Amino acid sequence: MAFRFTAFYIGLIVLVNWGFTVVPLVELPGGEMWPPMSLVVGLIFVARDFAQREIGHRVIIAMLAAAAASYFMANPFVAVASLSAFLISEFADWAVYSFTRRPFSQRILLSSLIGTPLDSIAFLAIIGHFSLVGVVAMTVSKMLGALVVWWLIRRREARAA
Repeated sequence: MAFRFTAFYIGLIVLVNWGFTVVPLVELPGGEMWPPMSLVVGLIFVARDFAQREIGHRVIIAMLAAAAASYFMANPFVAVASLSAFLISEFADWAVYSFTRRPFSQRILLSSLIGTPLDSIAFLAIIGHFSLVGVVAMTVSKMLGALVVWWLIRRREARAA
């Protein structure tokens, strides 16, 4: 399939936005609430990097198509908050990935390091639950997926070198 990463990327976005409406939040110490679906969000940032390798800057069209589809699959309030935060963070992720000339593994890591906290800050601010603990918890959980893929790609690059 010529667009397998692009399809995977779009599917992950829709899955996460739907998941935010059906997967219950987990209470953290101190009363903060953490969405377990944020673990999957880190993979979306990496999937976007792979999709961009596949279709270039047209990945923005895929991003917008996934955002539109998500609106109909999730609670409209959560969908708008998620999509707004996601678009902010994904454009930052896209810019870092697009304009740095580092090896692929480093671009994955750098773009995720910038995109995941932006996503967390924007999402929590939009839904009215912004807190430092919440931002850190969501950012760390999102970075877990990105770190796993970064490590695998880095190993593959090292073997190839």
